[in-house]
Amino acid sequence: MAQAFSDYYRGKTVLVTGHTGFKGSWLSIWLTHLGARVVGYALDPPTELSNFQVSRVAEHIEHIHADVLDVAQLQAAIDKHRPHIIFHLAAQSLVPRSIRLPRETFEVNIMGTTNVLDAALRAPSVQAVVAITSDKCYLNVGWEWPYRETDTLGGEEPYSASKAGAELVIQAYQSRGFQNATGRDTYLPIASTRAGNVVGGGDWAEARLIPDLARSIAEGQSVYLRSPSATRPWQHVLEPLSGYLWLGSRLESEAEKLVGGWNFGPADRVAAPVSVVVRKFLDAWGAQDTTVEEDQTHKVNEAMLLALDCNKAQAHLNWHANWLLDDTLAETAAWYRHFYNNEGADMFAFTSEQITRYTEHAREQGLPWIK
Repeated sequence: MAQAFSDYYRGKTVLVTGHTGFKGSWLSIWLTHLGARVVGYALDPPTELSNFQVSRVAEHIEHIHADVLDVAQLQAAIDKHRPHIIFHLAAQSLVPRSIRLPRETFEVNIMGTTNVLDAALRAPSVQAVVAITSDKCYLNVGWEWPYRETDTLGGEEPYSASKAGAELVIQAYQSRGFQNATGRDTYLPIASTRAGNVVGGGDWAEARLIPDLARSIAEGQSVYLRSPSATRPWQHVLEPLSGYLWLGSRLESEAEKLVGGWNFGPADRVAAPVSVVVRKFLDAWGAQDTTVEEDQTHKVNEAMLLALDCNKAQAHLNWHANWLLDDTLAETAAWYRHFYNNEGADMFAFTSEQITRYTEHAREQGLPWIK
């Protein structure tokens, strides 16, 4: 059996692009607890409030404020810090913003990915890359069954299309023929990951359900739902991150088996409607008296159903999600409640406590990535 990933990351330098974002900040905190030297490379957080800011992540890692579109600065950072593995999360990650700013979305998501992979190929220290894209990279044709890694890529709006484009870039850089042509001495294993809707404390992105809920509850306002019947594969942010870390820890030694695309989705593969998620979140917070109404004025043209088939990760990585929906929403509500009710709270410590609880539960479940 492969070693627990805590053994792999301890003492290694890990570059996380997009570490100021929601998933990137959680990943950076987890890596510090695994004993890694984390180097973060990103622009400012995309929102005024962020997990990166309130958890003071910059105080615990090497923080580089820079753009993945700046090729020279990116290459210089990799050459200077000599990371062993790269997790690439820097992206424009919002559908509504992609519609307003399609050019920015394509540039960051496609050319940003190209720049990171190109710089990694030129860096002898880099032994593996995990590039995070999105479940929306799949061409959504409206069928009822989950999407597999072999299904068609594509998108009918800029965000989805840009993520499909990033996946095509990744496929080219995975090619041994292409890598040999660049003059790299050893093969660089590259994997891409696609995850469903993630939730968790510290997300304040625009037009997202849980951040909107947390703000409304904290401010004593009504909650307005754009699409109460829309279904999504909700999972806590730690679920896909455990998959990314497990995949990354094995990618260097099992390249032939693990290079390619991977889905990471919730334990029961049941996509819950927004209305159910809202009720459970309000119950977990203790805010059942909050008024919930349907918003008829701000509709977003998003697919009503998008779920992932995670059989590949289960079969080849022995990976599956750890928390059920009730656990996920209880932990998420607890994070926001602690933040809003305790001015000046040490959210790095609170976030770390949630990672510890998640890890302990995984140990109880006998998951292979934890001793």
